[in-house]
Amino acid sequence: MASLNLNQLKQWLKNSDQPIARGTFKILKVLLGFSLPAPRLITTPLYYAYCGTQNFVSTLMRVFWWTPLFKGRLDHVGSNLYLYGGLPFISGPVQIEIGSDCRFSGQTTFTGRTCAPSPPKLIVGDNVDIGWMTTIAIGKKVVLGNNVRIAGRALLAGYPGHPLDAESRAAGLPETDEQVGDIVLEDNVWLATGVSVIAGVHIGCNTVVAAGSVVTHDLPANVLCGGIPAKVICALDVMSKKHITDANDEK
Repeated sequence: MASLNLNQLKQWLKNSDQPIARGTFKILKVLLGFSLPAPRLITTPLYYAYCGTQNFVSTLMRVFWWTPLFKGRLDHVGSNLYLYGGLPFISGPVQIEIGSDCRFSGQTTFTGRTCAPSPPKLIVGDNVDIGWMTTIAIGKKVVLGNNVRIAGRALLAGYPGHPLDAESRAAGLPETDEQVGDIVLEDNVWLATGVSVIAGVHIGCNTVVAAGSVVTHDLPANVLCGGIPAKVICALDVMSKKHITDANDEK
């Protein structure tokens, strides 16, 4: 009731034609927009002190807390694992093997299918980047080759989490085995921001998938792909030659 009355008062002050309401609304806008003076001589050192303190604390957390805890959950991990921004979330009975020189956002989610006949497995090669808010759902097996790059908000959906049948879904039953599949990204694959990869997909070496694409079927090696569903746009060697030609034309 109090929040409703407060909202009514705000709307009256904002929309009323009465002089007292309009005058009060203008005063409130000035008060809400008030800020202290910010001389650069003072605020610039304060800004860098704040950033330095934040980076120092983040480094301590990464070295002495996030990384050791995360390693304790892994089945195998190589050297030089780098976590930034927190501790990745792991859900379900997934087995995780990670190579060397990998970098993961702390906002990454790894989830394994709980009703799988054997523990789902995530195998990550060397020099792999996984970006902010990416989710990898492992139904059976997900393999990321060496030098793979996965940008932010990507989704690798090895299992959907729910069955297609409405009655089964309403009853809380899990997905069927037919909905589950492996996902393989071969060496040097790059998934741009917001890419989704569906169960059963195999992406060939060096292939790049454009931002926002949905990959529903296998993609060959050495191509640029995009769209919903993702299709081959061109071969990467053609793209490289065009880039060189355009650069020469600009000269």
